[in-house]
Amino acid sequence: MSDPIGDPKDGASVPDTAPRRGWLRRFAPIIVIAIGFTAALFLGRDYLNFATLERNYEALLAWRDEHLVLTAAAYMTIYVVGVAFSVPGAIWLTLLGGFLFGLVGGSIMVVSSATLGAALIFLAARTSLGALLREKAGGWIGRLEAQFKRGEVSFLLIMRLVPAVPFFVANLAPAFLGVRLWTFVWTTFLGIMPGTVVFVSVGAGLGEQLERGERPDLGVIFEPHILGPLLGLAALAALPLVLRLLGIRKPS
Repeated sequence: MSDPIGDPKDGASVPDTAPRRGWLRRFAPIIVIAIGFTAALFLGRDYLNFATLERNYEALLAWRDEHLVLTAAAYMTIYVVGVAFSVPGAIWLTLLGGFLFGLVGGSIMVVSSATLGAALIFLAARTSLGALLREKAGGWIGRLEAQFKRGEVSFLLIMRLVPAVPFFVANLAPAFLGVRLWTFVWTTFLGIMPGTVVFVSVGAGLGEQLERGERPDLGVIFEPHILGPLLGLAALAALPLVLRLLGIRKPS
């Protein structure tokens, strides 16, 4: 009597699950980030805000004084995860870095953690959505990528230096345009440094503001004396691109 299910050795009767497994492997990183972002959207709304800092700042300082290394490690881990999942309200984490670790220590931790988190979401987007975009978009994405690469470093630094560009946009766009990981990492590290120092310095003075019952001024980065130098750095980063557009080349 023949087996109604079919002979397992017969390839035609065994469902091919390889495409499904391949799809899951390919999109697993971006699926994890999407789930993490959704969860963080609700958690971040409740915990990453001024009220949380105001209620817990004394306990945070006490914990830091007793467990400095553990506090620093926990802080950097939370920051990396927050950036990787594009958690809303991450600005409060930056202020917290200045509050707990001072201007120098906080700046180093924030820049390092933000760069690592950005690299994680960059890699996830490049391996998942970036590959799909190249397959579906046809030749135009290749032409756009070629134009982008002519001023790649300038574009990347401008996106980091100009405060109006959302951080997650500056993480995802390069992944779709074929930017190399190392180029993305070093331009992120340098590009976010000026703005980070500004907000960490605000966080470093947060204790005194809390004692006086005041709120930190998050619009400080748009003050002329701060925004001006940032735009100046962005203009400097754009200079090679402008010269190229004008047809002015460096002498050989």
